[in-house]
Amino acid sequence: MESPTSAVNDKARQRAEDDALAALLTALVDQYAAALYRVAYSVLRNQADAEDAVQEAFLRVLRHRDSLGEVRDHRVWLIRIVWNIVLDRKRRAKTRPETDDVAELARVLPSTGLSAEELAAAAQHHAHVLGCVDQLPAKERQVLLLSAFDELTSVEIASVLGITESSVRSRLFRARNLMAELLEHQRSLR
Repeated sequence: MESPTSAVNDKARQRAEDDALAALLTALVDQYAAALYRVAYSVLRNQADAEDAVQEAFLRVLRHRDSLGEVRDHRVWLIRIVWNIVLDRKRRAKTRPETDDVAELARVLPSTGLSAEELAAAAQHHAHVLGCVDQLPAKERQVLLLSAFDELTSVEIASVLGITESSVRSRLFRARNLMAELLEHQRSLR
């Protein structure tokens, strides 16, 4: 039979563990939510969907809280979680067309100090660049999104995608060359 002192100690220990977990989760959200949002938005290109993906990532963290102590790099681990979430969502929504709406792009661009004409030109350029990114082969597009838009290193990208660092570097090289060709081709058409 458990003594009253033992039960009180167990409750205090559980409360301390819960408080430590809450503090860790708060720190993870504070430190990485913006980066996770950038990853999600770079793939989904929709603010609400990106926010939902980030929220789902942190819910998964809660479900796997017992393994938090084993994680060496929380940033890469969280990015891998959100990356898998957005790819799953993208696959499920394959029939839904990409949004190229200039108004949507203008909404996410900085507006301070820009005239309406400059804002419209910036939105069109943004749409043009995103259109070129969409034309890249999937493997090159993934690496470019994680590198350029999400600012991950080759080592971190390799960890997120489960490939070697040399594969990351070669895919990134091909992606940049293809982007340069696509942008130059589009420029010559104008």
